[in-house]
Amino acid sequence: MQTDILESLLVSTHRLTRLAAQTTGSTAPAAQWRTLSILESDGPMRIGELAAASRITQPGMTRLLATMVEQELVTRIADRDDSRAWLIVVSTKGAAALAAWRAQLAETLTPWFDDLTPENWAALSSAAEILTAHLGHDAARVGVAS
Repeated sequence: MQTDILESLLVSTHRLTRLAAQTTGSTAPAAQWRTLSILESDGPMRIGELAAASRITQPGMTRLLATMVEQELVTRIADRDDSRAWLIVVSTKGAAALAAWRAQLAETLTPWFDDLTPENWAALSSAAEILTAHLGHDAARVGVAS
């Protein structure tokens, strides 16, 4: 029963995100937003860690990051633990772009949810709080990709 609820939640959230993203007409790759989201929630990461968390190859992440660095969405900083390595962090411009993207997604979804009752909104708010409490930050670092 509980796994059925989690499965339904998972399928619905994927569909919700896909529908919103398609409706915006944005041409930015989903991997860009996923990467910014991971960095925002989990903090600076090495390219290999970030690739694993984003579920893409390291060469694929390297190519994506080259574009994101060029667009000033992320920056590279020295890794204090290993002077040969770099950490990737979200830039101020990247954080603003991610916030704007999320706002645009939410706005895009309004027509599908404008008939919800206050009770429905309270239930969704409660579900969002539960998910945040159980998933929290640093999920990728404990073996669960964000």
